[in-house]
Amino acid sequence: MERVLLLVRHAKSSWEEVALPDRARPLAERGLRDAPLMGRRLAHDKVRPDLILSSPACRALSTAHIIAETLGYRPEEIVTDERLYGADVRTLLEVMGELGDELRCVMLFGHDPEFTDLAHRFSGKITRMPTCAVARFTFDAPSWSAAVSQTPLTAVLDYPKKG
Repeated sequence: MERVLLLVRHAKSSWEEVALPDRARPLAERGLRDAPLMGRRLAHDKVRPDLILSSPACRALSTAHIIAETLGYRPEEIVTDERLYGADVRTLLEVMGELGDELRCVMLFGHDPEFTDLAHRFSGKITRMPTCAVARFTFDAPSWSAAVSQTPLTAVLDYPKKG
């Protein structure tokens, strides 16, 4: 069965309020422009996620909400997962392996360097995920737990300044 994993690094965050805790940092103006742009690109490619999981950090969750709305995914159905904030590759693979096998397309919203590290694990060609980048991997796997140890059939990286 074809399974599609989309790793989305949060859009550009604001550093204007330096006293804010890291988790509370909002999106910057550029982030507020880039997230809808990437959402439109995904919509153009007919991406229809069965599940959106996001880090609880404001900048990641805001990016998820903006892109979800663009894709016709109800923002209130976004699931936050604490493990997507400050995770390592092993933890991200754990999250991926626990996904329900009925899900064909899953989007994860999170942070760098963890998402770059995971993307690089699946494709050596991906060495950097700029803000609001989307890495899309397609697997031919009977389950998500099987997909974590596979090489994807396809690996594509898109980001706002790419196109």
